[in-house]
Amino acid sequence: MNIYQAAKAGSKEIFFAVISTSITLAVVFLPIIFIQGFVGSLFREFGIVIAGAVLISAFVSLTLTPVLNVLLTRKNSGHGWFYLKTEPFFQGMESGYRNMLKKFLRVRWVAWAIFGGSLTIIILLFGTLQTELAPIEDRGQFRYNVTTPEGTSFDYMDNYVVGLAGYFYDSIPERKFVFAATNPSFAGTGSVNNAFGRVVLVDSDERKRSQNDIVNATNKALAGFNDGRAFLVQEQTISVGLGSRGALPVQFVLQNLQFDKIREILPKFLAEARKNQTFQTVDANLKFNKPELQITIDRIRAKDLGVSTAEIASALQSALSGNRMGYFIMNGKQYQIIGQMEREMRDDPTDLSRIYLRNNRGDMVQLTQVVNMTESSAPPQLFHYNRYKSATIQASLAPGKTIGDGVGVMRAIADSLLDETFRTDLSGPSRDFAESSSNTSFAFVLALILIFLVLAAQFESFVDPFIIMVTVPLAFAGALISLWLTGNTINIFSQIGMIMLVGLVTKNGILIVEFANQKRRRGEEKQEAVLNAAVARMRPILMTSLATAPVLLLLLSLGAPPAEYRSSSVVGGISFHCCSLYSSFPQFIHIYLQPRNK
Repeated sequence: MNIYQAAKAGSKEIFFAVISTSITLAVVFLPIIFIQGFVGSLFREFGIVIAGAVLISAFVSLTLTPVLNVLLTRKNSGHGWFYLKTEPFFQGMESGYRNMLKKFLRVRWVAWAIFGGSLTIIILLFGTLQTELAPIEDRGQFRYNVTTPEGTSFDYMDNYVVGLAGYFYDSIPERKFVFAATNPSFAGTGSVNNAFGRVVLVDSDERKRSQNDIVNATNKALAGFNDGRAFLVQEQTISVGLGSRGALPVQFVLQNLQFDKIREILPKFLAEARKNQTFQTVDANLKFNKPELQITIDRIRAKDLGVSTAEIASALQSALSGNRMGYFIMNGKQYQIIGQMEREMRDDPTDLSRIYLRNNRGDMVQLTQVVNMTESSAPPQLFHYNRYKSATIQASLAPGKTIGDGVGVMRAIADSLLDETFRTDLSGPSRDFAESSSNTSFAFVLALILIFLVLAAQFESFVDPFIIMVTVPLAFAGALISLWLTGNTINIFSQIGMIMLVGLVTKNGILIVEFANQKRRRGEEKQEAVLNAAVARMRPILMTSLATAPVLLLLLSLGAPPAEYRSSSVVGGISFHCCSLYSSFPQFIHIYLQPRNK
């Protein structure tokens, strides 16, 4: 056979396999393109690029590659020295693989045992591995949020925050600068007892500790600042909106139509959450301890003393409210005139006795003679979520814990404490985590369904697609094992990697099944067809797997979280898949291979 006939025969032999694998790989990324929400925004371009590249690659493989093979191959050229040196090794490997496969085909139950073991591994590890939205990326900075008891004065709060910022500056040698803001106007809280700040670190190559190590070490020392409560927050790698980026990772919302029920259950919920070792700090946005001084006018006594209610209200407003009364110009600049008593005359409720009013008879009347004062506490602010009265439980995670752990604990506490009148929801990073998990799970299931339907249409059979997709659980088990061994989590990057893995492993299954069907149509017996197909496709499958693994391992060495998590799941899945492909997979082909076409 001359080179032209060889190129034509080779292209004809792999034509169906190339078309099937290319369409399958493109279909895998179709669900990613149509995912809604921020997950779709992140990976839509990724799916389009990969699917387009695969289809173009298929066109090149069936057109340009055979032509280049003819043009670049010298006439009457033999094998080179590299082929002569390495071919004995590959021939020995093929011979050993054939002998091993013959023995495996005699014990078909081993295939089902491996398949059942893979399903068991998936169930066990899927319940064991931690879940999160995305691994925390070292961005060289972290936030801290500070709260003190309600009623704290601005001076007290400012001194506390300055002392805390000074501690960060002195105790963190890797810091570049420390920023703090007490009750900033742009925060919109309107509460004096709130503050926040940021610690910016030097570049990662200039420090020995990671951002996470610094935060964990600093968190342990915050217990000494017991005049208030400080939370260290590492910004999420992926966040939707500014609220999610700077918020604590666990945000669990309690909702009820009756505010009194929330008031009754919230302290119990917080007590249970604080006892759990999953959380480092737990707090709620709804407070009930803001001190208030309620002033009511004794109208009867005011009338007897000749003082009107309007005069009493005007006196209180002028003394305490700090309203703008006008403007004045000095040195070419305009200033506001603020009416308010001196600071030392309004620091204590008893200072109201210093205020006097002139009655209608011209006598001076002490303000405390015509008003009653009552001390009480009330929420500084009421919250609503989806039109329900609500309270949001916020928690930071202990070292080694993830958002999935925290959300699971919160839901368990809710199941034990809340009655049927309550509703619960997630907010901030926790909501993003739940949304990403549901979207990627939907994409994974849809990818499996689409692949099965596409393969069924191409092979005109439901048996061949079933055989090919038997490899998916085997590879999925390998991906979970690799995540477990490397101490990684199930997150949005590893889940996208598993979706990629589905296309990669079905491609290898198509190569063997399609070639075995060709052998059967040529008249070979079932076992012989399976043996010849598996041995003939061993080299291309091994070649593509070994070509993929080094690139992914290179990404692993770079250490970037997206590459690290996606690559570790794909490398483990491909490795486990190759082992099963050369052992149990041919057994399934032998069991379910289609009858010979007459």
